[in-house]
Amino acid sequence: MDIAAGHGLFGIHVALHNRAADVTFQDWGNVLEVAQENATKMGIAGRFSTIPGSAFEVALGTGYDVTLLPNFLHHFDFATNVTLLKRIRAALKPGGLVAVIEFVPNEDRVSPPDGALFAMRMLGTTPNGDAYTFAEIDRMLREAGFGAGESRSLAPAHQRLILARNE
Repeated sequence: MDIAAGHGLFGIHVALHNRAADVTFQDWGNVLEVAQENATKMGIAGRFSTIPGSAFEVALGTGYDVTLLPNFLHHFDFATNVTLLKRIRAALKPGGLVAVIEFVPNEDRVSPPDGALFAMRMLGTTPNGDAYTFAEIDRMLREAGFGAGESRSLAPAHQRLILARNE
């Protein structure tokens, strides 16, 4: 499942690299039209479904092996993110994986420059959003019932991939 799928490219690339994968795109209905067009153009027609609506309100279903959560947590406060992560955990199989992609500043919150700049952007453009440190995202995941998070570089991109299992 690809939460707040937008263009759908994260889920599409999973499907392109794993021929057995089917993708469920979740986002607002008008946004899902873009994901569907991209999925069809990139050759995964017949291997995707959609869930239109708010990730905080729609029925997500159950039994997912992996849930992608790209570039979404930074829009919301800590408690709202824990609530969403609990919903995602309930949709995953036991042992399933959540894959979070975010700009992640270091613990000093001023480095690397891209992470610090993104935190400033969230401060100025969202009611309660932030660029969370790895420790903060890990704490969100644990409060939602996931195991320990693992952070990986996505270089040359400035974002990080944080993985955690549904325990």
